[in-house]
Amino acid sequence: MNLVIMMMIGVSIVVFFIILATLLWGIKNKQFDDDYKFITLNDDEESLKEAVELERRKKETLRDKARKEP
Repeated sequence: MNLVIMMMIGVSIVVFFIILATLLWGIKNKQFDDDYKFITLNDDEESLKEAVELERRKKETLRDKARKEP
């Protein structure tokens, strides 16, 4: 029984170091950086106004549905 527990602990430690090495490799190679996230947003003023108007219409529609239901 002791052998099984020691083997499980050993395997867990090995798996931990593999996961840690993979995480550090990803950080080193900038896998988690998103340099272009905000650069690619091309919203002009008209598009933003349309989005606000759409949200306003959705809220009105939901409000009207709520009023109609008993």
